[in-house]
Amino acid sequence: MSDQPNDLAPLRTLLKSLPIAMMNTVSAEGSVIARPLQTLDFDEDGVLWFATDATSEKAAEIRLRPHIGLSYADHHANSFVSISGPARLVHDREKIDALWSPAMSIFFPQGKDDPNLVLVRVEIERAELWDGPGTFVGKMLYLAAAAITGNPGVMNDNVVIAPSANRA
Repeated sequence: MSDQPNDLAPLRTLLKSLPIAMMNTVSAEGSVIARPLQTLDFDEDGVLWFATDATSEKAAEIRLRPHIGLSYADHHANSFVSISGPARLVHDREKIDALWSPAMSIFFPQGKDDPNLVLVRVEIERAELWDGPGTFVGKMLYLAAAAITGNPGVMNDNVVIAPSANRA
């Protein structure tokens, strides 16, 4: 495993091919709830942006317990990402305008001016990525190498990123 606390480049590269996250929040009763959300942006500051309805249970859970988890997966490419960090709901008209796409009108029929449209801003505290062989041949080579070496991670790239650990 390698540790690259500030380098978001591997994460940016991987997330380009993984547009949908499972956002994990904690309910008032303490249950972990995961819901799919499209990542709208991964900005230059290393912040992830999503959209949701301000009146949704998800929004209420973020208000109550803002520390969330995000999971991304592509089992065909053998790529996986786990992110944790604080989330907050943001009513920023300029950012909504920048992130709006016509496809979002399915969830927000009043368009980008929908009063319930709110952005979810997630600061990455910690991210862990796994990127292994994705082709059939690559997977067969991986299985053979893992069997020979006894190391199941022999051909996987595993990176831990903790950018907020170095913020003052």
